[in-house]
Amino acid sequence: MPVTPAGGADGRVCSVDQSRSLLRIPRRVHPPLTTITWRLALALGIVVLGAVVVWFGRDGYRDSTGRPVGWLTAFYYSTVTLTTIGYGDVVPVSDTARLVNTLVITPLRLSFLLILVGTTLRALTERTRAQWREQKWRHKVRAHALVIGYGTKGRAAVDTLLFRGWRPRDVVVVDVDREAVQDANRVGLVGVVGDGTRTAVLDRAEVRKAAQVMVTTGRDDTAVLAVLTVRRMHKRVAITASVKQTENAPLLRDSGADVVITSSEVAGQLVGTAAVNPTVGIVMEDMLSGLDLRVLERDPAPAEIGLVPQQVREAVMAVVREGKPVLYDDPGLGVIRSGDQLVVLRSTPPEPPAELHRRRRLRRPRFTGDPGDDQRD
Repeated sequence: MPVTPAGGADGRVCSVDQSRSLLRIPRRVHPPLTTITWRLALALGIVVLGAVVVWFGRDGYRDSTGRPVGWLTAFYYSTVTLTTIGYGDVVPVSDTARLVNTLVITPLRLSFLLILVGTTLRALTERTRAQWREQKWRHKVRAHALVIGYGTKGRAAVDTLLFRGWRPRDVVVVDVDREAVQDANRVGLVGVVGDGTRTAVLDRAEVRKAAQVMVTTGRDDTAVLAVLTVRRMHKRVAITASVKQTENAPLLRDSGADVVITSSEVAGQLVGTAAVNPTVGIVMEDMLSGLDLRVLERDPAPAEIGLVPQQVREAVMAVVREGKPVLYDDPGLGVIRSGDQLVVLRSTPPEPPAELHRRRRLRRPRFTGDPGDDQRD
């Protein structure tokens, strides 16, 4: 099977320089109107604060008209001073008023100017902030899940991880398609735009710190090359890979994949099963979707050691012994031993309304990739 450069997660060929990578760290974004309103309110607050300071020290100010300094004059003086206009018709004359102008009004003036030019300053400092965020992320990331290919299979894999309790910040996505990585950013995932078969790209995704690597590319040859590269960089990481054709599964295992899923054949078997036995098809689809039925691996309870799988309260599908799964009805299985792992079928209890509300609230904030994160290797 020839190996070609990686395309997108679904086999797309994207116009991305494969020798470069782009790290995109998600950040919460606010609508433009909210940002503008917040800045205007802050600027107005500074003007009001300046006016209050002038009004309390009004005896130390002199108006060229000879009238006493009131609220209107205080607001007027605060406005023309903070905007650096300064007509000179209202001036501080006492030592106290001049000291207040030096220690209070001048910092307020600088704050007001910083707000006015905040957009420009933000653009100038965006790259520095992005570099700081990347360094902070690299320092904290540990035992994360790395998904190479964020197409249909990759998205489903990530959804399953999140449903099973993984935090979005512990999942990293690699894809050559910038739009796919932006989609990952919107749900709070860190993304790397680049070829997942290249060492530099995987280094940027911190593959050497990963606990799980899932290869869900759209091409079998790309999957083989990605698995080879990951295994060379990280000898002990668990690698799960998806392949379309059964004949290519041995290549992935020989390349270093621990688990190989044949997507096309599995889908075809489910369709055939649903056609012959619709109810069985519904149950299998429910298991795969992870809504009401879950297949998971767990340690046996002390009371379960010495029992046969049929005596366990939960439905035991297989027993993992010495790293190899043995079906529950295998005559050579015997009883459950200490050190075994049980693969059980478990129904998911319905979540209370408060928990559902909390999940919706946590998922509501929108995220986007930081435009300042356009840093390339």
